[in-house]
Amino acid sequence: METVKKFLEKEGEMGITMHGLPEKFFEPFIMKGIQVDLLELGRIVCSFKVPHRLLNGGNLMHGGATATLVDLIGSAAILTVGTPSFGVSVEINVSYLDFAYPGEEVEVEAKALRVGKAVGVASVELRKKKTGKIIAQGSHTKYLALASKL
Repeated sequence: METVKKFLEKEGEMGITMHGLPEKFFEPFIMKGIQVDLLELGRIVCSFKVPHRLLNGGNLMHGGATATLVDLIGSAAILTVGTPSFGVSVEINVSYLDFAYPGEEVEVEAKALRVGKAVGVASVELRKKKTGKIIAQGSHTKYLALASKL
């Protein structure tokens, strides 16, 4: 039980290194190294090489990093349609189908499936760039906060 508690509370060496991080570091931490290869209305294609900072204990790309990419790049695809609001996530779903290894080049494609007045939906696919094999498929639903009339 104590081991689980230490793992969750990040005591020890991991906890010490966390104190020096700037506020709101999470998105830049995940997105650093992303290159936009295609940007058009309702669609984005990005690529990156899996960095060591995004690996899990098994030396594979962490599922949380994958889910964050679905969130952020899916949101960006919705924004390309011209919605005036960033909105908030209502639901994110990710199906993990394969692994991504350190240094492997990954392509992320996000498509806005529907962008209405109040809700936007995007699909996001992560693929091995070399083979096209799907690593993960995700969907992201956002509530697009309506502008105040005050």
